[in-house]
Amino acid sequence: MAARKSAKKPNTSKEELLGYYREMLLIRRFEEKAGQLYGMGLIGGFCHLYIGQEAVVVGLEAAAKEGDKRLTSYRDHGHMLACGMDPKGVMAELTGREGGLSKGKGGSMHMFSKEAHFYGGHGIVGAQVPIGTGLAFADKYLENGGVTFTYFGDGAANQGQVYESFNMAELWQLPVVYVIENNQYAMGTAVKRASSVPEFYKRGVSFGIPGEAVDGMDVLAVKEAGQKAADHCRAGKGPYILEMNTYRYRGHSMSDPAKYRTREEVQKMREEHDAIEHVRSLLLNGKHATEDDLKAIDKEIKAIVNESAEFAKESPLPAVEELWTDIYA
Repeated sequence: MAARKSAKKPNTSKEELLGYYREMLLIRRFEEKAGQLYGMGLIGGFCHLYIGQEAVVVGLEAAAKEGDKRLTSYRDHGHMLACGMDPKGVMAELTGREGGLSKGKGGSMHMFSKEAHFYGGHGIVGAQVPIGTGLAFADKYLENGGVTFTYFGDGAANQGQVYESFNMAELWQLPVVYVIENNQYAMGTAVKRASSVPEFYKRGVSFGIPGEAVDGMDVLAVKEAGQKAADHCRAGKGPYILEMNTYRYRGHSMSDPAKYRTREEVQKMREEHDAIEHVRSLLLNGKHATEDDLKAIDKEIKAIVNESAEFAKESPLPAVEELWTDIYA
């Protein structure tokens, strides 16, 4: 991870900083609670936590406009919360309950909300990339000025369908921002062991797609890069690639003990590059908030998360009849 060089930018207000802090803290506390519920057996199947990567989606959502679309892989809870989906509905969906945003049928990896312009978490590695490209094609066809933020990981960046999408997106000048969340490990394999070109922002060079690497642990740097990429797309210049250099603190999924890296490595990232602590220090050092102010926010966020967990536990299981709804024939 490159050394952080950003400081509070002059055009970042106290309200914006507090907003970023709140949003990132909500994602982290939510994911911590989801991990607890998984351990209790209340969440079935796979569960991939976003802890450590919060600045990526919060920064990019700050650069998005109303009507913009987003979709991602199976590590999707943070994206749902950042685009405004109800924490209660998200948690109920994780536990497979009727009150879930996909009626308990999507679970952790396959939630969806047309209202929030969130077009899914996707379980097949890289499968969301051509879908996001198609959504961008629709925006161009409708001339609505929309941009699609298509998230995928460093592992998915080696999938063939990604490059087919790149080719079409540049050929047709589609308004899509490809966001590569490089958390350094594709499941359990370090980037340098699996990618001959580890600078993922360069992957669009042969198609003529511009790209840049961003400190994905710095929400201000993410927002700035996201704004530049979105403006590029809205100007009709075609796709843009953002490589977000970030880091997940937990394993690939809840079943992964993450023995492929040392505790010291993870601890070093937490101590030196944590996205939430970065904003916290900006707030405190800039005298925009006190320790008591931030403790109050944490207390409020924990209450929201606890309420979402209770809602999930109390929500009934879906009726058997739900097996036959939302089926395309």
